[in-house]
Amino acid sequence: MIKQEKTLRYLESHIPEMAASAVTQAFWQALASGNSVLESRDGAIYETSPDGSQKKVKSIAAPTTVTLGEKRRLK
Repeated sequence: MIKQEKTLRYLESHIPEMAASAVTQAFWQALASGNSVLESRDGAIYETSPDGSQKKVKSIAAPTTVTLGEKRRLK
């Protein structure tokens, strides 16, 4: 394996943790700038305000479980 390929694989293996870090940073930056943030958890959408208060906005359907490699057709 050439050096570039090893480097690329190493960087790709860290994409999930970098993405999680970016989402967390964006969440806190939005609140720090005075904006509210919408979050999906426990079968609902919640609005988190900069003061830390949370309000349930809407109930939503449970997530769809998909097996790795499974193909789905959207209607």
